[in-house]
Amino acid sequence: MKEDKVFYRSFFSIYVALVLQNVITLSVNLADNMMLGAYSETSLAGVAAVNQIQFVFQQVLLALGDGLVILCSQYWGKKQVEPMKRITAAAMKTGLLAAVILFLVISLFPHQVVGIFTTDGPIIQEGVKYILIVRFTYLFFAVTQLLLASLRSVEMVKIAFYLSIMTFFINFGINYVLIYGKFGAPELGAAGAAIGTLTARIVECTVLILFVVKREKHLRMRLRDYLHFDPVLSRDYYRLTTPMVVVQSLWGINTALQTVILGHMTAAAIAANSVASTLFLVVKSTAIGAASTASVIIGKTIGTGDIQLVKRYAGKLQKLFLLIGICSGILLFFIRIPILSLYDLSPATKEMANTFLIILSVVCVGMSYQMPTNSGIIRGGGNAMFVVKMDLISIWLIVLPLSFFMAFVVKASPVIVVCCLNADQIFKCVPAYLESHYGNWIRKLTRD
Repeated sequence: MKEDKVFYRSFFSIYVALVLQNVITLSVNLADNMMLGAYSETSLAGVAAVNQIQFVFQQVLLALGDGLVILCSQYWGKKQVEPMKRITAAAMKTGLLAAVILFLVISLFPHQVVGIFTTDGPIIQEGVKYILIVRFTYLFFAVTQLLLASLRSVEMVKIAFYLSIMTFFINFGINYVLIYGKFGAPELGAAGAAIGTLTARIVECTVLILFVVKREKHLRMRLRDYLHFDPVLSRDYYRLTTPMVVVQSLWGINTALQTVILGHMTAAAIAANSVASTLFLVVKSTAIGAASTASVIIGKTIGTGDIQLVKRYAGKLQKLFLLIGICSGILLFFIRIPILSLYDLSPATKEMANTFLIILSVVCVGMSYQMPTNSGIIRGGGNAMFVVKMDLISIWLIVLPLSFFMAFVVKASPVIVVCCLNADQIFKCVPAYLESHYGNWIRKLTRD
């Protein structure tokens, strides 16, 4: 009973804050979509295309942050803070480098980058307006995400929740004024949405840095710590994180290719997919939060050296994942109609989005089990390569070839293609269960 009480208190204290933070953060994108959908379907499609680039970048930062959390949480379990500082510094330098590279690519080739996702001229123009402003958010976003990952490794998650609330209101308020031209402001459409996002990211990053300098008491990171380079710990970090960055980047590209596939099928498909996938991502926060929480708990427990406790926690977590998946699927199914009613879309686009959301309600159940089991338990336990191999096989050898074949050879409907694009969320449940119950996924990653 005492063990259960400690486990559930630890899980829900982290989980609730992470889910709320993810929901509010993604609600910013949902608000963008809803406002732009009411303003212009062309603007909505242009911003949706650009956001696929942001999504790929976000996956790179997610992998860098997850690698930091996996390694640092084991040191946190051993109560060794100094190695955590060195690892955090390596992660931050890598994230900033990725942000600079992306900024330069978009600055040099804005039309070509947006043109990857659609051939529609007006949509490309709207996307370029948006991306030329949003590119300035990348550095701020990288700093914020990696600072939050370092705090998550020491079980400090509430600050992320408070930041997301602040960001939501800043972004929502500026969007309302600048997209529609309220209170005498110019009517900027997609460019107005980009200004709202940029302002919110700058304020978010500034507040977080002040918090780390003034209030954070565990790591006590300072600027000089980020300038230090530890070749041994950096090598440990890159050995763990590099395959994760590769597979997360490929997964982000896979998601972007979904937009490419649907965007080259019908004019309505890209807008319908944007609406459905944005709402799905908000509900998906329950699974993402579960994966992040599991990674911290499993890593910290491995750091204590109690392997039997790690296995017991893994079993308890998987039962929670199933319950979370069922509840999430039901939630998505019932909120789809009221949310869709807020969009000013053509009847055909709205009906297609509704069908997409029904499919995603089922997908949500499988995803909520396999993602936290794979990314939280197995990868958090130190066996990142299992997840890398499984994702490479499922996405690049099964899902994408099948989806391209159905879309461009069979000429199947967008609904069938969406089923193919999300099939891996169901069949990956089987290897996740087998590896977590019978595989050798518990790995000690720390140095003595």
